[in-house]
Amino acid sequence: MWDRNVESFFRHLGWKERVITYTGYGSERFVRVLGRVVLRRPKAVSGWEKAFDDFVKRRGFRNYLTTPCVHADFKIRLGGKVYRSQTDRGGYIDMRLFDHGLTPGWHEIVIQSGASPDTIAYVQIIPDSQEFGIVSDIDDTIISTYLPRPLIAAWNGFIRDEHARQAIPGMAVMYREFTDFFGQAPVFYLSTGAWNTQPFLTRFLRRHRFPVGPMLLTDWGPTNTGFFRSGIDHKINSVLQLFQDFPNIRWLLVGDNGQHDPQIYSDFAVIAPDKIRAVGIRQLTATEQILSHGTTVPQVDGGTDMSPWVEAPDGRGLLRQLRPILEGKVNG
Repeated sequence: MWDRNVESFFRHLGWKERVITYTGYGSERFVRVLGRVVLRRPKAVSGWEKAFDDFVKRRGFRNYLTTPCVHADFKIRLGGKVYRSQTDRGGYIDMRLFDHGLTPGWHEIVIQSGASPDTIAYVQIIPDSQEFGIVSDIDDTIISTYLPRPLIAAWNGFIRDEHARQAIPGMAVMYREFTDFFGQAPVFYLSTGAWNTQPFLTRFLRRHRFPVGPMLLTDWGPTNTGFFRSGIDHKINSVLQLFQDFPNIRWLLVGDNGQHDPQIYSDFAVIAPDKIRAVGIRQLTATEQILSHGTTVPQVDGGTDMSPWVEAPDGRGLLRQLRPILEGKVNG
């Protein structure tokens, strides 16, 4: 009821529907289309409105100057077919289409809702023959935060743009080398961050030459079972879904030792060893550990006795250890 009332209020102010698209993915059997339908205020007219728009253009909080369209009708056009459905209570689109007829590679899908213009969504179709892929954490794994963990989401979401953030040295090189070696293998970027940060993250990845890939983010706010969402559950469920969606792929899981990644990846190595090609853990510095959880030592120990499991402070060190394992030069 609250969301409906807020939506009605902004519609009366002249706000218009807009579709925000996220990078989707699929196999030769299905395609998962991701996006969100929101109301956004009309284009700036006065001088101060234009100045404000210029100021917030690349800041994260621009993405919060919207309100979700709850249970809004939308349609997807794909290969001469039209698929119709409704957004969820957060305005999100998460729809799986089957018998799509798309060949492996990148494709464009058109999404439209209400009076919104047609919006292009990009999807990556992964061939059934693909046997290698990467799942990568984001904060402190490929992006250096140097912020107390509780402040990261707010800082990323509201203040900084991609020019003010630093990439972890060597990570982009490592990912590009492995995606090329394994025939344009997919890279999934997994984070407990909100979908509102997706535009910033996309620009950051492009700027630092990371391989393009789908992002698996989450939403802020309450759920049906609690006031806060569980980041651990989000990561676990996302990886389990990838295991199911791509049964032939064995994954390189990449994370950091500042929070829960080692434990999560250890559990996967125990319950689904046939799905794991290797685990790479980026070691945080003592300062980063303090900012992450308040002590100078890793909060959670992973299964470092498992093979192949490697740790290093940056992408160069991880690549040096992982290259012979993943290229089959040593047993792992």
